[in-house]
Amino acid sequence: MIEALGLDYFGAAVLAGVIVGALCGLVGVLVLLRRRAFYTVALTHATFPGGVAAAVLGVNISIGAGVFGLVLVGLMTWLTSIRRQGEQVAAGVVLSFGYALGQVLLSLNTNLPVKVDTFLAGSILAIPRENLLALAVLLVAVVACYAAYGKELLFSSFDRRGFRAAGYSEELVDLLALGLITLTVVLAMPAIGSILAIAMIAAPAAAARKLVKRVGWMLILAGVFGVLAAVAGLVVSREWGVAAGGAMALAAALIYVLASGVDAARRLVHTRRGAAAQ
Repeated sequence: MIEALGLDYFGAAVLAGVIVGALCGLVGVLVLLRRRAFYTVALTHATFPGGVAAAVLGVNISIGAGVFGLVLVGLMTWLTSIRRQGEQVAAGVVLSFGYALGQVLLSLNTNLPVKVDTFLAGSILAIPRENLLALAVLLVAVVACYAAYGKELLFSSFDRRGFRAAGYSEELVDLLALGLITLTVVLAMPAIGSILAIAMIAAPAAAARKLVKRVGWMLILAGVFGVLAAVAGLVVSREWGVAAGGAMALAAALIYVLASGVDAARRLVHTRRGAAAQ
C-alpha cells in the first residue's frame, strides 16, 4: 500500500494516523454509548503482555496482543458473571493483572529487539505494512457494521430491556460491539501503544458528544476529531521532536477540552437568554 502510493516515512505515518484516528473515533462512540470505557481501559492493558510475549517468540505483535486480549476478555466475562461482582471490579482485576504480567515478562526478557515504549506509546512512524492494511480493512468493516447493524447497536445501547422484549438477541449484538472494540485496540497497538489507545478512542467521541446530540452527526464528528488529533500530533512530533503517540493523545485531550469549553459557553448563553426572557 505504502509503495503503491509513493509515500515517504512521514507520509505513511500521516496515512496511518488518518486511518487510526477515524477508526478510533467511530469505535469510541460505541464505547461511550454502551458504557464500555473501563472495559476498554482494561483491554488496552490486557494487550500489553500479549505484545511482549509475541516479541519474545518472534511473531507479529498484533497476533500476540489479540490472542492474549481474547483470553483476558474471557476472564473478565467470567468474573463479571460471579454473583456480587460488577463489570468495574472485573475490569479492574484484568487491568492490574495484565499490566503487571507485561512488566514481569519485560523484566525477564531485557534483550528484546523492541523497546518497552513501543508497546506503551506505539511507533506510528514505523508501523509495518501489514498492520496498516489490517487497520484499513477494519475501518471498512466498522463502517459496514454501522451501516448494517447500526439500529440494533443503538437500540440495545439505550434500551436493553426493550431490545430483549422486541425479540432481539442481546448477546449477539454485545459480542459484535466487544469484537469491534477489541480489534480496534489490538490493531491500533503498534501505532499508538497499549496505554495511549484509550485517549484516541475516548476523547474524540466524548468531544463529539459534547457538541451534538444526534448519533449520526456524533459518528461523523468523532471520526473527524480522531483524524485531526492524529495528524496534529504527528505534525507536532515532527516539528518539536516529541513522541508521536504522546503528541496524538495530548491533541485528542485538547480537542475534548475545547469541546467542553464550547459546550459550557453555549449553556451559559442559553441560561442568560432564558433569564432575560423572564
